[in-house]
Amino acid sequence: MNATLIAWHHLLWLVPPVLLVLWVLYRWGLDWVQAGRAMVGMVVRLVLIGFGLKYIFDAPNGGVILLVLSVMLAAASWIGLRTLPQEARMRVLPKAFGVLVVVGGTILALVSQGVLRADPWYNPRVLIPLGGMIFANAMNTLSLGLERLHAELRTGQSYEPAREAAMRAALIPVINALMSVGLVSLPGMMTGQILAGVSPLIAVRYQIMVMAMIFAASVLSLAALFVWARPELLATLAEEPA
Repeated sequence: MNATLIAWHHLLWLVPPVLLVLWVLYRWGLDWVQAGRAMVGMVVRLVLIGFGLKYIFDAPNGGVILLVLSVMLAAASWIGLRTLPQEARMRVLPKAFGVLVVVGGTILALVSQGVLRADPWYNPRVLIPLGGMIFANAMNTLSLGLERLHAELRTGQSYEPAREAAMRAALIPVINALMSVGLVSLPGMMTGQILAGVSPLIAVRYQIMVMAMIFAASVLSLAALFVWARPELLATLAEEPA
């Protein structure tokens, strides 16, 4: 099977369903403008990042790769705390960044150097896509867990039971993804490789790697933050008006 190359004009086939969604949002009185802007912004950002990655891939440099990963880490740390009040967000941010650096960075190193044996070690075709997967999924788990923790603490729960409830809630999408893969869905990386002509038997190895690293990074990041940032999270509740 030859790789499936998507021509730019072939993407126009997706315009009608997108416009239909915007029309439904408009008819139901929902914020269709925001949805439209988000869609356009997504396209613009992906095109720009495509050109940026092409430049980085053509002339790989270890310092540039580390800078890109640092920006991704900073963005993931900030966005992952968006469910907290602003004051708490600023207070917890340094520890969230530290957790993602240690946990996410360690797992990225294990995968890139141990599993894939990247050569050179800063190979951008390995580090940037895998780093994005690790940091983004850890970010989403942090958001879900912190939102639930904050809600549980406001009901008067002590920290340990609230932490357990938050961890259970944050694990739902992670566990669902593990349980559904191969039964309900073929994940994006595996689908992309198959469309590109890679043998399914090879694609599944990469997908196992991806699912395992996402599972570990997501759960360990949230657990580490719950332990390390406990004083800041409890202080947030104490400062809220009754």
